[in-house]
Amino acid sequence: MITLFRFIDLLVTISQGVLLFVIVNSFCHTLRIKCGKWLLPVIFVAFAYFWTWFIVDGTFKLAIQVILVVALELVFYKDSVFNIIASALMGLMIPGSCESLSLTAVGLFTDILTVDVSGIIFASLPTYLTCITVNIIVALCLQFLLNNFRYSLRKGDFVIVLLFELVIFLFYNNSIVHFVIGEYNETFDLIVLLLSTAFLFLFLYLKNNYYLHEQEQRDKVQIAQLKQQYAYYQDKLKDQERIRSIYHDMKNHLLVLEGSQSTDETRKIAQELRLQIADYENYIHTGNDFLDIIIRDKAEKAREKQIDFSAFIDFGGVDFIDPLDISTLFGSGIDNAIEAREKLSEEQRVILVKAGKVQDFVSILIENNCADEAHADGHTTKADKFLHGFGISNMKKAAEKYGGICTTTRENGKFTLKILLPNTDN
Repeated sequence: MITLFRFIDLLVTISQGVLLFVIVNSFCHTLRIKCGKWLLPVIFVAFAYFWTWFIVDGTFKLAIQVILVVALELVFYKDSVFNIIASALMGLMIPGSCESLSLTAVGLFTDILTVDVSGIIFASLPTYLTCITVNIIVALCLQFLLNNFRYSLRKGDFVIVLLFELVIFLFYNNSIVHFVIGEYNETFDLIVLLLSTAFLFLFLYLKNNYYLHEQEQRDKVQIAQLKQQYAYYQDKLKDQERIRSIYHDMKNHLLVLEGSQSTDETRKIAQELRLQIADYENYIHTGNDFLDIIIRDKAEKAREKQIDFSAFIDFGGVDFIDPLDISTLFGSGIDNAIEAREKLSEEQRVILVKAGKVQDFVSILIENNCADEAHADGHTTKADKFLHGFGISNMKKAAEKYGGICTTTRENGKFTLKILLPNTDN
């Protein structure tokens, strides 16, 4: 019998681990370690089970659990500290609220909340089963409510969340409330507990909805800008085709003028004209007409700003990338690199672009010098965030569209953007 109760107690702990898993992964999304999202609840369940049956004394159990979960999140996730601490506290307080709700619900039908099994006090079977059911139902509700949570808590939001969690903690620990107010009212405690929890998640839900709405509006503006840029390059491509046709005709006409029947003066004029239009042949040919236009346009802008622009691109046979996405991947990255030259001396203004097929992948690299160093907290300056961050989100989306990745690194005064896409043309 004792084995059965210990097994059911373990199931309750696992259901609490599921609840913790849902909450943490709703607030934290960027993993340092791929299996971290699964390791955290497993370690939590193992720790809770070990403490319950081998240490027994629960005086410092909650405090140790908070420290453990926060530490594990910091190891496994790269999200903001505010999100990490808030999710850790919620992941431990909400199961406590569920436990209080379960005890109250069972208490409405029976006074037997605990049983003695071979000298060990366990919760009764109805209490255990109710607690598991409530934990799973709440986990499913939170998964639905927070499934698209993308908001990063700010300092003010974090303080409000902490206040809600403090109320939940106080009314979850009835002994503390009893000590403060001098009396114990189970119904009042439960109402305050549920209202505090409901308002906490309502606050977070509204904050996230407002943030997502702002993101949607910003994305619409950026998409409109990209489409405008795409239309610009389409027009440039048509102009370039006309220029190419005129160029070849003009080159042939000038060769005729340089013929033996022309005068020395005519040949001299023809040679000078041919030299002037010869720059057309010096343009970078990438193997993709649309990309040719983008690179030529960016190279001209770079020259105007006294930037040493170098491009080594072989996009011949890379036909699976839409022109709009080519504009996003190359145009945004080079624009950011050009803008970064403002705080650099003329000899430091260098941009390098490399792209081509590497085995079964298409690789794109854009590298430029940068002036501002990262701060001690790992974040770059506000200016750098703007210069390099504005188009990077769109570049990442474009890369992910093809099953690829977009990464950025900053070290030794260089900002490097790398994109790797599976080559679906193979």
